[in-house]
Amino acid sequence: MTSSSDRSPAVDVHAPKSYEIRTYGCQMNVHDSERLAGLLEEAGYVRAPEGSDGDADVVVFNTCAVRENADNRLYGNLGRLAPKKASRPGMQIAVGGCLAQKDRDTIVRKAPWVDVVFGTHNIGKLPVLLERARVQEEAQVEIAESLEAFPSTLPTRRESAYAAWVSISVGCNNTCTFCIVPALRGKEKDRRPGEILAEVEALVAEGVSEITLLGQNVNAYGSDIGDREAFSKLLRACGRIEGLERVRFTSPHPRDFTDDVIAAMAETPNVMPQLHMPLQSGSDTVLKAMRRSYRQSRYLDIIRKVREAIPHAAITTDIIVGFPGETEEDFEETLHVVREARFAQAFTFQYSKRPGTPAATMENQIPKEVVQERYMRLVALQEEISWEENKKQVGRTLELMVAEGEGRKDDATHRLSGRAADNRLVHFTKPDQEVRPGDVVTVEVTYAAPHHLLAEGPVLDVRRTRAGDAWEKRNAEKAAKPAGVLLGLPKIGVPAPLPAATSGCGCD
Repeated sequence: MTSSSDRSPAVDVHAPKSYEIRTYGCQMNVHDSERLAGLLEEAGYVRAPEGSDGDADVVVFNTCAVRENADNRLYGNLGRLAPKKASRPGMQIAVGGCLAQKDRDTIVRKAPWVDVVFGTHNIGKLPVLLERARVQEEAQVEIAESLEAFPSTLPTRRESAYAAWVSISVGCNNTCTFCIVPALRGKEKDRRPGEILAEVEALVAEGVSEITLLGQNVNAYGSDIGDREAFSKLLRACGRIEGLERVRFTSPHPRDFTDDVIAAMAETPNVMPQLHMPLQSGSDTVLKAMRRSYRQSRYLDIIRKVREAIPHAAITTDIIVGFPGETEEDFEETLHVVREARFAQAFTFQYSKRPGTPAATMENQIPKEVVQERYMRLVALQEEISWEENKKQVGRTLELMVAEGEGRKDDATHRLSGRAADNRLVHFTKPDQEVRPGDVVTVEVTYAAPHHLLAEGPVLDVRRTRAGDAWEKRNAEKAAKPAGVLLGLPKIGVPAPLPAATSGCGCD
């Protein structure tokens, strides 16, 4: 007879299956993961408990393919899950995103314990593929060659009650030599303006007060529907939505950035005085090798026009150091643009080969030690400029949207954190009255560091908002349910909150 102590724990066969999503890469992947979470929850799955670390019934990897070691990272993570899967009957592993689109059958060959591989064009198929893999007891590899359904038509589990991504297009028509995204996400496809605005209005009705319009190249929006001014019109239309307090967008391309967009930004009160404008290089020679289709003078002219129209705009950028063939003179041109543009922040990348891109096979690859030395000089210069620009904010009175999870030291310092209109991060003294994420506070800046500001005096005003109500309602609902776990998202602009956006891969 077997004693009760020898028996295996009883399994509740009726309990809903749990899921965990691990996300790598750019904002598109972050937003896709919100869709994947929505799809799984609609299919009856529940988010795995905090700290499950691979103990969920379904673990989904939403991958990025633009880094040289992206595949090594994926297979390392899959390898660590193999023994867990072997000891847990019924557990499933799925791999999606850009690396899945690129590698396809290679994934199940290298990691035969993977159950599902799906691409960037058919994320809506994940629940069906999981069920098919379970019934047929074999891996399901399904990679669509073109978009099956626009992602925004799929269910979504958004990470923020007060801020949201709204996708306006997918894909990209550019052919930058360092970027594999167009090959994996396809040509640009635009949503109809009415669909976008309907989604924004629905979000505002739910309590969202800040939206970020998202696309691989947002200001090319309209090329697919035959209207070159469609993006500026979209910004102005967002300005007419009652209850929408903040509108941002990412990422534009200098080639397509036109004067009507600058005018729309300046003349639409809820479009924030912030611009993320990828530079990549300040050298005309390197820009040509990158197939960037603009030159230094064009870029600096855009920056000048934006500053003339919106004097307090905070401008951020992406820069790649050490692109094949980059000379010291080329690099000095990049430093020149950084000095002239005076970016609030720059997201800097050391060039690394992206398999499948033309740049990966170019001659004159730059030695690692040279790239590192240039990178350190660039970072030092930008740190100096960021600090100088932040010091100009001292003494200003700013309205902040209170953020959740931005200040890592907030508990220890008894502060809260928020984002100013220009997206600068500000830590402020916690007031006596309750302040919720999504609410708006007015503070005076007293101190500046390179990457944040402090408001050490008392809060001047607190405005409770519908967004704060929405946050409070969501948290009350969470408290009534089993504890959940956040998606494993990178800190590159995902709500909540919305920090300064970057491509995360220098693709824009």
